[in-house]
Amino acid sequence: MKKTLLLLLCLLPWAVLADEHRPLSVEVLWQMDRVGSPVISPAGGHVVVPVTSYDVESDESETRLWLLSAEGGVQRPLTAAGLSASSPVFSPDGRRLAFVSKRDDDEAGQIYVLDMDGPGEAARLTEVPTGVSGIKWVGEHLYFLSSIWPELDWDGMVTRLEEEKNDKVTAHQWNALPYAAWDHWIDEAREVHLFRIPAAGGEVEGLTQPLGRQLPRSFQGADSYDVHPAESHFVFASDSDPTAVDPKNELLLAAFGESEYVNLSAEATSNDGSPAFSPDGEKLAWARQSLHGFYADTARLIVRDLESGEERNHTASWDRSLSSMIWAPDSAGLFAVVADAPNPRVFYLDLAGRQPRAITGPTSFGGLSIAADGTLVASNQSFLYPPRVVRIDTANGDIQRLDTFNDEILAEVDLGTYESVTYAGYNGQDIQMWVHYPPGFDPDKEYPLFLLIHGGPHNAIPDGFHFRWNAQTFASWGYVTAWHNFHGSNGFGQDFADAINPDWLTAPYHDTIAAAEWFAEKDWIDEDRMVAGGGSYGGYLSSILLGKDHPFNALLIHAPVYNMYSQMAADFAVHATRFGDFWERPEIYREISPHYYAGEFDTPALIVHGQQDLRVPVGQAFELFRTLQSRGIESRLIYYPDENHWVLKPNNSIYWYHEVRDWMTRFAEPGGR
Repeated sequence: MKKTLLLLLCLLPWAVLADEHRPLSVEVLWQMDRVGSPVISPAGGHVVVPVTSYDVESDESETRLWLLSAEGGVQRPLTAAGLSASSPVFSPDGRRLAFVSKRDDDEAGQIYVLDMDGPGEAARLTEVPTGVSGIKWVGEHLYFLSSIWPELDWDGMVTRLEEEKNDKVTAHQWNALPYAAWDHWIDEAREVHLFRIPAAGGEVEGLTQPLGRQLPRSFQGADSYDVHPAESHFVFASDSDPTAVDPKNELLLAAFGESEYVNLSAEATSNDGSPAFSPDGEKLAWARQSLHGFYADTARLIVRDLESGEERNHTASWDRSLSSMIWAPDSAGLFAVVADAPNPRVFYLDLAGRQPRAITGPTSFGGLSIAADGTLVASNQSFLYPPRVVRIDTANGDIQRLDTFNDEILAEVDLGTYESVTYAGYNGQDIQMWVHYPPGFDPDKEYPLFLLIHGGPHNAIPDGFHFRWNAQTFASWGYVTAWHNFHGSNGFGQDFADAINPDWLTAPYHDTIAAAEWFAEKDWIDEDRMVAGGGSYGGYLSSILLGKDHPFNALLIHAPVYNMYSQMAADFAVHATRFGDFWERPEIYREISPHYYAGEFDTPALIVHGQQDLRVPVGQAFELFRTLQSRGIESRLIYYPDENHWVLKPNNSIYWYHEVRDWMTRFAEPGGR
C-alpha cells in the first residue's frame, strides 16, 4: 500500500536561482512572524490572530493581535507595538474583544477589553495579583484561571507575592508529587482555580474553590473547563489524585450557586478532558481515553444529554484520536482536528450516527474557530510554509487564505522539494516517511543523508513547518533529509501507536535501520555519507544507535532519555503507571535503557541539553557525555543554562543550527557529487 505524494516547489537548478534567492537558513527562520491560532467573531465578520515577532539583536519577542476579515483583504494590528497580548476572545455580541496582557504597573497578566466598533485604548478589567490565564467570555462574564494560595484573600496574596520577591531564601520544598512541569517548579502551597468577573467590571467570584477541588496541578488551560451558554452550569477537569505524578483527570459538573458537583468520570479508567457545551445548551461533549498511563491512547468522543444524563461514545469503532473539538452552530455535530496518517486534518463528527467525514486533505490544520453562521477558520501549515490563517469550506474542504504574513520573506527563499514514501519496517509493516530534497536536487548525483528521529515517542511528524528542527533548512545545507514515522507514532491507529509499549527499543530501531537501507538502495544517496539524530525520545533512540549496528557516521543527540533509572528525576513517569517501576519490573528497563549498551558505543556524537529541562533532566546528557569521553569516543556537549527541553531563544537557536551543521559536515560532507 504505497502512496507517494511528490510536492514540487522549485524546478530550476540552484545555479539559476542563486543570484535571486537564498536558502531557508536559520537566520531566515528568525525573521519570520509566528502566527498563532485565529479566533472568529460570533457574527463571522472579524478574525483576530496573535502574531509573535522576534528581534534577534535583543533576543526579545513581542506578540500583537492582528485583525483580519473572514472574506480576506484586511490585515492590520489591533494592539500597539511593545505591549504583548495573547488569548483573544470575543464577547457574545462580537462588539468587544478581551485578551491577556501585562501593561503599565501590572505585575502579572490581566484581562483587557477592547471596543471593536471604533478606535480607543483597551481597558484593564482585572486586578488579580496572581495573574490570569485560560480566559473565556460567556454571557455576562469573563472566566479565567489563576494559581492562588487558597487560604489567602487577594490582599493577602499581594503581601505574599511581595514577601517572596524580597525573600533571600531560594529553596523550594515539596512533600508530595508533582514538583515540576516541563520547565517550571510547582509550588505545592498554591492551587489553580476557576474564577469569573462581570464583563462590565465588578467583584471576582471563585467557582471551583468552594467545591473543594482544584484544576490539574501540572498543566491546565482554557480547554480544561467550559461554561454553559446560559451560565447555569460549568464543568472542569480535576486530578482524582492531586499527589500523583501521572494524573488521572476527572470532569466535574457543577451548577452555579450549588455546593455539590457531579463526577462525570466516576466510571472512567483513564483521563477525561476538553469539555465543551453545545450551543443549544442541551449536550456536553468531551474526549475520553481508556488506558491509564498511556498519553497517546486513542481519545474518543463522549456526548452526554444534560437532561437525561445519558452518555454515548460516538467514535468507539473509529481508530483515530480526537483533539481540538468545537461544536457546529446547530449542535448536530462537532468539528475536530484528527491526526490521520499522520497529518492533522479537520473532520466533522455527526451525532446522528454517520461515519466521521474528512473535510481537509494534505498539509496540517489546527486552531479551529467557528462563527454562528458556520464560517470556520483555522491555522494551516506545511513543510514549505509556516502557519497561516485560512477559512475552510466545510462542504468541500476548499480553503481560502486570509493573511499575508511572511509572504515577502518566502518570495526570496529557494525551497527544496519533498514527498511522502512508504517502506517496509519492523515485521514487514508499512512505515510512512517524509523525504526532503535540497534545492536544485540532481538525481544523477549522490547526496548525503540526514535522518531525523522524532520525539514523543508518539508525536508523529506531519506535513507542517518546524521552526526548531526544520527539515528544509537541513536540506538547504546539501543533505537529503528525512523524517520517518516509526512504530509508536500517532495517527496510524491504536495498535500502531501502542506497539512500542513497554519495549521502546525493538520496533523503532528496526524501522530506523530499514529507513537507512531504503535510502542506501537509491542511486542518489551516498551510503558512505549518512548521519542521524533526534531529540527527547529521538535522543533516546539515537543513544540506542550508539550501542547497536547502524550505518551512520555521526549522531546528534538532543535532550536524550539515556538512563531510564535516573529519568525518575523527571516531571513525568514513562512506564511506571502502566507497567511498574524499575524495582518492580527490572527486566523491562534492563532491556531498553540505552546506558546498558555503553560498552558497545563507538559513534561520534554531538549532545545538546538545557538546564531548565524538567521533562528530561539535564543530568541525562552529562551522564552520556561522560560515558563517551570515558570510552575515548569523539563527542561534544553543548549546554544551555537558560533553555528547557527546546531551544527557544533566537541567538541560542542560531548557535544550535550552526553547531549541528558544523558537526554533520565533519562526518558527512554536504552536497551532490
